[in-house]
Amino acid sequence: MTIRIQAIKFEASQKLEEHITKKVSKLDRFFDEILSAEVILKVVKPEAVANKEALVKINIPGNEIFASKVCDTFEEAVDTAVDAIEKQVIRHKEKIKQPAN
Repeated sequence: MTIRIQAIKFEASQKLEEHITKKVSKLDRFFDEILSAEVILKVVKPEAVANKEALVKINIPGNEIFASKVCDTFEEAVDTAVDAIEKQVIRHKEKIKQPAN
């Protein structure tokens, strides 16, 4: 799976990029047909406390799964977005396993 990280209007640290790569790579455990992942990081409303937004999008055959979370830190936003994607991936996997009626 290829993982693309994009930081809008700031430079993501090496530590942050490693954290994102580690978290997103774990999605392979739930569904091995993930083609690619894209993570977009941006700061929204600089005056607010919870202003770090992480948008995580994964491409799977015939579909795209997306989650966006806003938290105090980029790490927390990525973690919660990946958790949401994980649930969607599991749901998608169960849906494709069910025989058509």
